[in-house]
Amino acid sequence: MYIGLVYQKKGKHTVWLLTKDIDKRRLPDTINHMAIIFLIGRILLGGFFLYNGINHFLKAGSLTHYAASKGVPAPGIAVFGTGLLLFFGGLGVILGVYPTIALSFTILFLIPTTFMMHAFWKEHDPEERVSQMIAFSKNMALLGASLMLLSYPLPWPYMF
Repeated sequence: MYIGLVYQKKGKHTVWLLTKDIDKRRLPDTINHMAIIFLIGRILLGGFFLYNGINHFLKAGSLTHYAASKGVPAPGIAVFGTGLLLFFGGLGVILGVYPTIALSFTILFLIPTTFMMHAFWKEHDPEERVSQMIAFSKNMALLGASLMLLSYPLPWPYMF
């Protein structure tokens, strides 16, 4: 039994149906489309983390200065360590290599970073408060996406 959204042709029209019981043998194209959509989502989410991991290394100086301004202990080491978490977490999500570990890396990055670096409630300047609230909200959404993906059963489609 498989629960999902099904794309079916009905004469000249196509419809999306929510169904409770799909025979996978009868709808291989639908399952393949969903696997491709899942892969695209992995590339987008993992690509975000991978890009920001690379950015941590390319802009280590300014990120270290920013981390120090937020009271992060050993900011240079913290920036390097979080860069590694982002890089390998993103790469693992994209490729599907050790996905549980990769998602754990992204979660391990997001929880402390969100609350330490984007504590909008501590800001007195209204513009800075809004900026930090946006960053906080973005990180919470990424955390939610990482947690949902962590619950997705293995093996993932198109794992390398």
